[in-house]
Amino acid sequence: MKLRHIAIAAIISAAACGATAQNIATPKVKADFKERQEKVANPAYFIVFDRNLTPQQREALEFLYAYMPLPDIADYSGDFFLTNVDATLRARKEMPWGKNIPDREWRHFVLPLRINNEALDNHRPEFYAELKDRVKGLSMKDAILEVNHWCHEKATYEPSDSRTHSPLATVSSAIGRCGEESTFTVGALRAVGIPARQIYTPRWAHTDDNHAWVEAWADGQWYFLGACEPEPVLNLGWFNAPASRGMMMNTYAFGAYDGPEEVLATPDGYTNINVTTNYAPVDTITVNVTDRQGRPAAGTEVSFRLYNYGEFYPIATKTTDQHGRASLSAGIGDVVVWATDGKNFGMTKGSVGRDRNVAVTLDLTPSYTGVKEMDIIPPVASNKPVEVTPAQAAENDRRKVYEDSLRGA
Repeated sequence: MKLRHIAIAAIISAAACGATAQNIATPKVKADFKERQEKVANPAYFIVFDRNLTPQQREALEFLYAYMPLPDIADYSGDFFLTNVDATLRARKEMPWGKNIPDREWRHFVLPLRINNEALDNHRPEFYAELKDRVKGLSMKDAILEVNHWCHEKATYEPSDSRTHSPLATVSSAIGRCGEESTFTVGALRAVGIPARQIYTPRWAHTDDNHAWVEAWADGQWYFLGACEPEPVLNLGWFNAPASRGMMMNTYAFGAYDGPEEVLATPDGYTNINVTTNYAPVDTITVNVTDRQGRPAAGTEVSFRLYNYGEFYPIATKTTDQHGRASLSAGIGDVVVWATDGKNFGMTKGSVGRDRNVAVTLDLTPSYTGVKEMDIIPPVASNKPVEVTPAQAAENDRRKVYEDSLRGA
């Protein structure tokens, strides 16, 4: 590993601060930043904004501070975030694709340093120093593949119950479960200015366990890859088949994201979005919830549950509107729909792709005991083969052997 220590002074450079002005300071970001300042009510946490910042630095910092988890504001200094903002601006200026990335994708999937619940570190300038010359002459898609080869040189899969290594900790240990590997790979892609996000399935459909991997944006489209698992082309991984019959795959976008994907939830500072349509056929199922008197039950929690590991595991939760309705776009297959108003509950089976509407009545109490029989039919795989030539496969295999030797050494 040749990760070099880089002086902060080298990062806060004229090149970094001279990046082209972008539309980061939307009215909503400004309003949310002001609300965050008022909520924290401690000027010491915002002292970095007293500096003589460029407009680009200020706008990027306001976006991060508006939405980052509150502990991050307390645990990390303004200098820390400014160093990483400057590294990000520098990558956007120096990488050939920087000027072509839309503001929305750059704002939500390049600028944010946090990816999961990892400890934050200064991996971004370190990774950029190693990768910039390695990828700058490549197309975006080839650069994504190359970054994943670099990640494979640094780390390989090993199951673990720990949660969750920072990118530099993954490099130091050379191992990680899928959560660490995908956090690491997203960090590496963002370091060279490529939009990237960690994709997660709460449970594979009627098989076993869960998984996390990576999507990267290139030339107007999102592509997927297995983190630290390089393939000759994008949209190829060992999980193609289970993903093609998956019923829910999602990701968290930093901040108030307004992209084309279905919004599943808006936890504080993030937008949970549905990306299932990138992998599998989907359809929309609508649940109509009524109370005992047959009246629409507004504000009711509706949980969509997938049978896996001997339990009905929640893959998405929605709240009914004023008409007692909640809808979800999901992969084709059977789910159990469970609804509650906090006192009473009801449940039924719904078949996405067949049942466009299902009804649930809140007619059961917590003291209910009984048996409900239902047949749960597993989804059918629908993955399309990805074309890889023998020469591409052979070259990829050769590189992986070499990368294993580097990591081993």
